[in-house]
Amino acid sequence: MTDDDTHVAFVCVQNAGRSQMATAYAEREREARGLTDAVVIHTGGTHPADAVHDIVREAMGENGIDLAGREPRYIDDETLESCDYVATMGCSTLSLEAETSVRDWDLPDPHGEDLETVHEIREEIRTRVESLFDELEATRDE
Repeated sequence: MTDDDTHVAFVCVQNAGRSQMATAYAEREREARGLTDAVVIHTGGTHPADAVHDIVREAMGENGIDLAGREPRYIDDETLESCDYVATMGCSTLSLEAETSVRDWDLPDPHGEDLETVHEIREEIRTRVESLFDELEATRDE
């Protein structure tokens, strides 16, 4: 990785659902677009849960993404301020001091929802991650 790397973070309170899905899709997009050496992905929560939500692991598993080994973790403001882009999932209010592009995706929490609802949330996250990577590629090409 170099100073030219683009840093992206996906954040929610528990880091147990939406941000985990977004991170997994971002890792897939980074690989598919050949950006492994150009994009650094961070994820975390302000108050991490003990584990990724079971329903989220199930929904992502249906798309061939195994979240079984993932654990929610804390992310600090210093890390977030080092990012070029931060996507919050609709549950965090960030006031970062750096010139970071913060997007609040305002997504419903999948915890406690039925699988059909989680599918809808999952697909919205996938679409938003793909759009973010479209933007990253366009910015890198300038």
